[in-house]
Amino acid sequence: MFRSSVRLLYITRISPPLLRRLSSSSSRLPLFSSAKPFLNSHRITVTSLPIFATGAKLSRSEHSMAASSESKSIYDFTVKDAKGNDVDLNIYKGKVLLIVNVASQCGLTNSNYTELAQLYEKYKDQGFEILAFPCNQFGNQEPGSNEEIVQFACTRFKAEYPIFDKVDVNGEKAAPIYKFLKASKGGLFGDGIKWNFAKFLVDKDGNVVDRYAPTTSPLSIEKDLKKLLGVKA
Repeated sequence: MFRSSVRLLYITRISPPLLRRLSSSSSRLPLFSSAKPFLNSHRITVTSLPIFATGAKLSRSEHSMAASSESKSIYDFTVKDAKGNDVDLNIYKGKVLLIVNVASQCGLTNSNYTELAQLYEKYKDQGFEILAFPCNQFGNQEPGSNEEIVQFACTRFKAEYPIFDKVDVNGEKAAPIYKFLKASKGGLFGDGIKWNFAKFLVDKDGNVVDRYAPTTSPLSIEKDLKKLLGVKA
C-alpha cells in the first residue's frame, strides 16, 4: 500500500508531456527507495508525502482540545484560585453557575461588575455562584497581578464571588475549562471568546446551557437564571 501511494504521488507531479511518454512506453515509476535519480533526470518535484508516511502527530492544542472534549461537565476540571491553590470545580455541584472572563480596565467593566454584584446578592442564597476568570488577552485591559485584580473587584464593586487565577481564554494556552466551555457552546461567529465579559450559564449538573456576548448585561440573564434555579417569576 505504501508503494502504491508513493507512485500515485509522483504521477500527480509529473508534467503532462512526460506522463504521455511514460504511458505510451508502458514505463513504470521506480520505487520510493530508488526514485531520486529518476526525479533528478526528469525534474519531477515532490512537495508532500501521504499523511501516513509523515508520522503525523496531534499538536499540543489538538491534544488539549481532545482532552477537553472528553470531559462531560465542568466538574471534571480543577482550576487555580487567585492565590495559586487548586480548586476542584466539583465543589459547585448542584449550583447554577455564571462563568465570566473579567477585566479591570474595559469599557464594559463598570456595568458588568455592578450588575454581577446585584445578581449575586439576589440569588447567592438560592444556589447561584459566579466564577470570575481574569484575562488580559483583549486590549491588555487586565494587566494587574491577581492580588490587584481581587482588591479592585472586591473594594470597588463589592464582589463576593470567587475570582480565580488570571488565564488565557483563546489560543493554544487557553485554560482547559475555557476550551470545554467554547466546545460546549460556540459563539455566533465561531467558538473563540470575542472580548471581556463573555458569559457562560451552567446548570446544576455542570452542563453549559447558554452563552452570552460580552455586551449582554448580566441583569438581562436573570430570567434564564431563575428557570435553572427553579425560582418563580
